[in-house]
Amino acid sequence: MALPVKRQKLRVVDKTRPQVPEFIGRIKPYDGVSSFSRILQRPDMVHYKLDWNESTVPPSPNVKKTLMNFLDNFSTLNYYPALFSPNLTLKLQSYVGYPAEQIIVTNGSDDALELICKTFLEVGDEVLYPDPTYTHFLVYAQSRGAVVKAMSWSDPFVAELDTVLAAINERTKIIYLPNPNNPTGALFSNDELRRIAEAAPNTVVIVDEAYFEFGGQTALDILSEHENICVTRSFSKAFGLAAARIGYIVAQPWLISELKRLHNPKSVNQFAQVAAAAALDDLPYYERYIEEVNEAKALFERWCRHRGVEFRNTTANYVLIRTDHVEEVVAGLTDAGVYVRDRSKMRDMAGYIRFNLGTVEQTRHVIKRFEKVLLNLGLIKEQEKV
Repeated sequence: MALPVKRQKLRVVDKTRPQVPEFIGRIKPYDGVSSFSRILQRPDMVHYKLDWNESTVPPSPNVKKTLMNFLDNFSTLNYYPALFSPNLTLKLQSYVGYPAEQIIVTNGSDDALELICKTFLEVGDEVLYPDPTYTHFLVYAQSRGAVVKAMSWSDPFVAELDTVLAAINERTKIIYLPNPNNPTGALFSNDELRRIAEAAPNTVVIVDEAYFEFGGQTALDILSEHENICVTRSFSKAFGLAAARIGYIVAQPWLISELKRLHNPKSVNQFAQVAAAAALDDLPYYERYIEEVNEAKALFERWCRHRGVEFRNTTANYVLIRTDHVEEVVAGLTDAGVYVRDRSKMRDMAGYIRFNLGTVEQTRHVIKRFEKVLLNLGLIKEQEKV
């Protein structure tokens, strides 16, 4: 069911200054809290940054080698980057199984989401999204004067098709569906996505697949059947290129043509283009990392079950644990050099903390520190040694 609309506080307008539109003034900025500054303050400690769902290992060595070769042999930093990322787009054709006219490379998948909103939304249009979810998207939608309407599932961890179908109306312009959803991991099947696309033919259905590589399910399998499905992806997660800011969109040719009206073809820097193309040249490296992450999630789950810690798995690179002592646990982990994300204040997420995981070896160390924090807080008991 849709959530009630919260009343907005009246803004105090100073008419001696330039004014932003009223709908811009009502936007709550994205909360971009990061642990990176704390990590820099303790350089002698081994840290585990698990709060932003990033890769826990560097990109493929081929990425570094290719970037160094680029710097050594091509003195082109005085030129703009290659327009429309042609070399990377060529490699993406093979990776996604769709031709270049159905792909746009963007400055991160955030830029992809903003581009879709800028292209399709007008003031007063309605945008549907699951609550809780990745909230930065809401800023992009609201920046166009759109009305964002939350949908909540009866079980936040299970995607609810009927709720989406019931929320669609003639004003619905975009339906935003991270798949799997962050942070709950709720996942729509392709059959369910097909039904949503068919129920709203005049609506852009964004399927945000930032975590596709970890679970393997993709709406690209049904993209050719539907004119209104738009898949966004990122190189920030499995490919370890979050700092490079690079992502892409795959959609039907007509939709890509419309997006190109506002897309800045020089917006993706040359380093990011080179790095992403090099990453796609070394897929076995990333396949091994993904296997490690999935093994690490299984290891963490076994430990949680054994120690009586409430645990929820996902098909992404993150898991959830639940505790009645969120603040104390998060603070203890931070002191121990393990940085996680408190999601307990999001709708239906009371008590939940999100960990993104990496290799098995890293996760063993995380578990040891986590166990010590829980022992110090008296939330678990010391195990008897046999």
